[in-house]
Amino acid sequence: MPLTDLPLDQLRDYRPEVAEPEDFDDFWSKTLAAARAAASGPAEYRRVEDAPLTTVEVFDVRFPGWGGQPVAAWLILPRGADGPLPAVVNYIGYGGGRGLYIEHLLWSAAGYATFVVDSRGQGHDTPDPEPATTPQYVGGFMTRGLDDPANHYYRRLVTDCVRAVDAVRDHPAVDPERVVVAGGSQGGGLALAVAGLASRQVAAALVDVPFMCHYRRSAEVASAGPYPEIAHYLGVHQRTDPESVFATLNYFDGLHFAPRATVPALFSVALMDPVCPPSTVFAAYHRYAGTDRDIRVWHFGDHGGGRASQPYEQLLWLRERGLTA
Repeated sequence: MPLTDLPLDQLRDYRPEVAEPEDFDDFWSKTLAAARAAASGPAEYRRVEDAPLTTVEVFDVRFPGWGGQPVAAWLILPRGADGPLPAVVNYIGYGGGRGLYIEHLLWSAAGYATFVVDSRGQGHDTPDPEPATTPQYVGGFMTRGLDDPANHYYRRLVTDCVRAVDAVRDHPAVDPERVVVAGGSQGGGLALAVAGLASRQVAAALVDVPFMCHYRRSAEVASAGPYPEIAHYLGVHQRTDPESVFATLNYFDGLHFAPRATVPALFSVALMDPVCPPSTVFAAYHRYAGTDRDIRVWHFGDHGGGRASQPYEQLLWLRERGLTA
């Protein structure tokens, strides 16, 4: 697979000027306040009694997300661990959900509580009942609600992800001062968004090959994955003003969450990634406000990034910052 973007020396200097919406902070402040007000109660945890695992305890969770709607998650705890634990809130890549709890054992093996968040409408356990308000050319999520930021799909999903942090911080097994947000691709973009919207509630962010960054360039450059949905939509709806589309997407762009994120962060980027162009990752990384930030560059990585090597880097990085069990 060839390089998909600029050479590394240019990527390290890539700092595009992308204007953010004037009401960005007000939009998100009101969105999150409304979601918290709509919650009818705390998260509910049901122990999975038949889990065929001896080293963890598993809980099937429902917590109130967007509009107070129940969002599914897994809480996975190291069996027999003493004291409040550091926790990793894990967000999922595009088109996937929380899956089976047996897929998420790495962090518990390292002594962390793990909170795996379902993606509404993408996973099997959390529906997205909100109707799409604009025509869709493809069956994905990028074009849902492009007519108005208030209607866009990612307003609901990002809200769910912030509310997941609210939920896990309240669990007695979790140390609320040591909550880490993490994910790859869409999950990485969501971790970045939560770091920007809830920096006072999280201790660090692990942002791998993040999606949802620099939408305009991504739609023009990415050759695979979700971003082409935007190009396809605009190609079919030729009378739609592209500027109006990107004006909506600006409310969900990692380039605007990054300047609001102050917690330590470890990014990753893959230079042969056709899904999340490396320039878009560096654009978000360069705008990240936290002074304790680093990025792992996988020169020959595709959208899988560093694969199993990246979690190894994350564990070492967290240990250096005292965020261990």
